[in-house]
Order: sequence, then C-alpha cells, then structure tokens
Amino acid sequence: MENQLYIQNSLTRKKELFIPISAPNVGMYVCGPTVYSDVHLGNVRTFLSFDVVFRYLKFIGYKVRYVRNITDVGHLVGDGDEGEDKIARKAKLDNIEPMEVVQKYTNGFRGVMRLFNIQDPSIEPSATGHIMEQIEMIEEIIKNGFAYESNGSVYFDVKKYNSTHDYGTLSGRNIEDLISNTRELDGQSEKRDSLDFALWKRADPHHLMRWNSPWSIGFPGWHLECSVMSTKYLGETFDIHGGGMDLKFPHHECEIAQNIGAGGKSPVNYWIHGNMLTVNGRKMAKSEGNGFTPEELVTGNHKLLEKGYSPMTVRFFMLQSHYGSTLDFSNEALQAAEKGYKKLVNALKTVTSLHPSDENEVNAEELQAKCYAAMNDDFNTPILIAHLFEGVKIINSVYDGSAKIDDKNLTLLNKVMNLFSHEVLGFVKETSNANGHVLEGLMELVIDLRKQSREEKNWGVSDKIRDQLAQLNIKINDSKEGSTWNHEE
Repeated sequence: MENQLYIQNSLTRKKELFIPISAPNVGMYVCGPTVYSDVHLGNVRTFLSFDVVFRYLKFIGYKVRYVRNITDVGHLVGDGDEGEDKIARKAKLDNIEPMEVVQKYTNGFRGVMRLFNIQDPSIEPSATGHIMEQIEMIEEIIKNGFAYESNGSVYFDVKKYNSTHDYGTLSGRNIEDLISNTRELDGQSEKRDSLDFALWKRADPHHLMRWNSPWSIGFPGWHLECSVMSTKYLGETFDIHGGGMDLKFPHHECEIAQNIGAGGKSPVNYWIHGNMLTVNGRKMAKSEGNGFTPEELVTGNHKLLEKGYSPMTVRFFMLQSHYGSTLDFSNEALQAAEKGYKKLVNALKTVTSLHPSDENEVNAEELQAKCYAAMNDDFNTPILIAHLFEGVKIINSVYDGSAKIDDKNLTLLNKVMNLFSHEVLGFVKETSNANGHVLEGLMELVIDLRKQSREEKNWGVSDKIRDQLAQLNIKINDSKEGSTWNHEE
C-alpha cells in the first residue's frame, strides 16, 4: 500500500508506522458506552474520532473489522469494585427492569450516532451476551496463577502479575506510587491488596443483575468484558484499540493485564486515546454546570448557548481539533465553525459547475498529496481541513475567472474535495426536507425527549417542545402506539 500511515501509539508514546498484523485486514476495538444515561458530548467526540479512523482505513484500502461494545452490566457507580451497578441503580430509580434501561439508552445512543453521521461498527457486542466467555477467561487467569477467589468473588492479583510483567506499561504509572497513593476502603477486606481489581463479584440478595458461576451467583467486573469481546472477535493480538483518555487507567491497563494473565500475550499493537472536552476553558462536567447534551447543542436550548448548531456544523467543529488535543467549546468557536462549514459546502456545490479551459494554473495532484499526507500523519483532521480550504480558494478563483484549470485537474480537484469531505471526514448534505436523513434522526431524539418529559409528568417541557415544533410546521401526533410527526409545508 503506497500510503504510509503513522499513528501516535499510547503504548510506546511514539508516532509509529502502521503495520497491520494481517494486511489488508485490520482489527479495531473501541470501548463503547455504558447505557444507563443519555449520551454526552464527550462520547460523541470519542466515537466521532474513531469514526474518522474507521473511514480513513477503509478509504486507503484496508478491510476493517470494527468492534465497539455496549456495556450493560458490571460498571459500578464510581468505576470501582464496590457499590451499585450503574444500570441497576437507574432501574431502581425508575422502577423498571435493568434491560429496559439498557434498551432505552442504547436506542438513544444509536440515534445520536446517526444524527452526527457516525457509522455503525462491524460488530456491536454486549457484556451480558458474553457472560460464559467471561467466566472462561477468569478460569484461565486463575489457572495461570494471576487471580484468586475470596468469599465468592474473584480478584486479579496485581502484585503477582507485576512480579513477571509490567502493570502500568500503558499509563506509565509506577506500582510503588500506586500502592502509596491507595488507601484501604470499606468492603475491600476480601482483597489481598487494595490494587487488586474484581474479575467476578458475588451479588448480594438485592442485586438485580446476577448469573451463576463456579464461584458464586454474581456478575463480572467492568474491565473483563472488553478483554473478552475484543479477543473473541479480533484474536489474541489485534491491531488497534481506542477509547477516551479517561479509560487509559485503570480500564485499559487492566485489560492488558487480563489478556496477558489469560493467554500470555499483549493484546494490542497500537493504542489510540482521544482527549477531553472543555467549555470556555473549564472541564465539561455536570458539577460545573457547563455540561450540555448533543440535543441541547443542536437545538440551542441551554443557558450557555446563544443558538443551536446543525449536526454537520458540530462535526466540522470537532474535526477542526486533532483527536489527541483538548477541544474547547465556546459560542464564538462554534459560530466560526458554522461560517467555515458553509464556505466548504458552497465550494463543493460550485466545483460541479466549473468548466475547464485549455490553459491550466492549478496543480490538483499537489492538493491531493497534501490531503493524504495530513491523514497519514496520525489522522490529522485539522490539517486536512486547512488543505481542503486551499481547494476552496482554488474553486472560487476558477469560478470568478482569476485562475484557469484544465479538464484533468478539474476532474481531480472535484474528486479530491468530495472524497475527502464526504468519505473521510463524513460530512453529509443537510436538508430541511421531512424525509431528510438528518432531520429524521433529530426528530427521533426530540420525540424521545418529549416522551421522557411526559413520563416524568413534566408537562411544561412536553408542551413547550410540541408548541415550538408547531411553529416550525412540525405536528406531533400522540396515540396509544406512541408519537409520530409530520412536516406540513
């Protein structure tokens, strides 16, 4: 393959030439959502980043198997080994079955992915669908001496593992520092050491999500599912593992330990981590009062937003920053992105109307080479976008007659601009037509939001959604089967 792709590998902390294990096949695993609440913008940025990785690998000729899981058990409140399961807790609060919680928020997650034109993975496995495989991996880890059973629970023995391997190889953490910074917490007495993490937890009588195992009726630890599902579908060692920076430790560190503990092999050749979101320079968080949902960003219904922004404007805005850098939301930055995206869209329309001349002052091959070079340098979307705007200048110059282009260069210019904009960066045409792909996805989310308000007897919000849609000539029709909508021109 003529394109040499370099990836910033979190494991080696170096930018390395990408050499797949079995070209042209590539295996990629990305940690998916824990489906107990609505998708937040941090999720959107992470999955958008890996959507572009997925798209570009296919664009340059690889056959990619992309696995992105659904976490529907084992992720406890606080991300540790004690406390309630996040999904079970939500089920108790809403007085519904845990799998109703899972279905509701899985549907919501997929709706948001469609809204921002984030492609479906090749396989989307769930933790609850792989309980037997998780039990089997635990048995292998115990057999190899890296885990122990205690009071019906099973824990990974970090000190034992670290005596022959390096626990901390991905995050760069030193185990002695980890020990000195870890204090004994209530409920950890069944562990041999506070650093040990759960592979299987015995369920108390009130725990809603529970399965039979050789050790107890219980549930798997959060870290285990990703080790099991990644290797089940991609092999003992595969090419790329991705996720947010916040998962590097302990989640991804534990994955490496589990895989080596079970099969003796480090599971991943290239680890890729996306960075965090900030708002006006401060970390985006509920506690800060600056966290807004994808729906709020699109509708503008939030105190920090001056207006709503189209899904493709948001996609363009996010891709203006490299996935490995922090991304700061502000109204000024979003409005600048909106103007920039409109310029790109207009140029993509204009290029189809251009006519070639006998003379030529344009080198479209050079532009194409720059676009490939940007993406081959660790998927550098901001540099790619800068080069596409070089193309915008060329298009506008040819259109106003200040530059000439021949047939060969015009054909290539059209191809470069459209392929990199649509196939690589994933921009799609947005429409106000009721049958439009984007509007369909957005209306699914709005109707779900209104349904949620009605279930919570929040009639004010429910009526406000209905009335504001009516002002846009969108009518909501409620029935026993649910709510539908139609756009009255």
